[in-house]
Amino acid sequence: MAYLLPSEFATKMVDAGESKIYMSTRDTLIRAFMAGAILALAAVFAITIAVQTGVFLIGAILFPVGFCMLYLMGFDLLTGVFVLTPLAWLAKRPGVTWPQILRNWGLVFLGNFGGALTVAFMMSFVFTMGYNIDGGAIATKVAGIGEARTLGYAEHGVAGWFTIFVRGMLCNWMVSLGVVGAMISTHVSGKVLAMWMPIMLFFFMGFEHSVVNMFLFPFGLIMGGEFSIMDYFIWNEIPTALGNLVGGLAFTGLTIYSTHARTAPKRVIPTGGSNKTVAAAKVHDKV
Repeated sequence: MAYLLPSEFATKMVDAGESKIYMSTRDTLIRAFMAGAILALAAVFAITIAVQTGVFLIGAILFPVGFCMLYLMGFDLLTGVFVLTPLAWLAKRPGVTWPQILRNWGLVFLGNFGGALTVAFMMSFVFTMGYNIDGGAIATKVAGIGEARTLGYAEHGVAGWFTIFVRGMLCNWMVSLGVVGAMISTHVSGKVLAMWMPIMLFFFMGFEHSVVNMFLFPFGLIMGGEFSIMDYFIWNEIPTALGNLVGGLAFTGLTIYSTHARTAPKRVIPTGGSNKTVAAAKVHDKV
């Protein structure tokens, strides 16, 4: 599996961010719609496995299949553009401005939400035989998740809101590592392996992902969850999206960019009574 050095894939991150700014409105919406839909299917797939086996770890291990599929198809998640597009602005790429970045984020949000909501209605129809029977154990599970992760946070007030925010930060720290991880290899197997590890971690730990939640909570409402749309937005989607933005950009995007794309000057070390720059030894990786 060919491996790219951090200095090489840091440049690819900036290039990817720039390309998303210049993408047409139509293509941005289509790619975001498909990403939201595929991730929603992966979420219901993982929950179905967890409910049927009684082992949540198995669901977490298999959930990344959706992320890998959507990334390899070139589709876009809000959590990914949160990290990549600001890097193109920091690199002073022509035409990349904050109004353009916000435009991209807005279109991707709409596309992701549309795709996730479509799957929520499709799967609710499937589980209830056209809304004629009870949705069963999976519907009950998702409705319970919706209540616990909205009203459960609301019970704690401001502390609950910031708990969701922090869980959103932790989530996109991992998810953005998956996005970047796919850039470190030129082979499909290497990309998949690099994406799989952090995505599995975030899902098993129950961190909050804004796009996954675009499916879970509407699906939970359709399946009889006793919380409102406003509960969902105020006590989950908004703090989750903000946490995703801060966590992915701070812990992954800015750290990799600042130390690998904008590397600081090498230290000057005193030697023999005079100040001389000591050249760093070159290390060659042998695969």
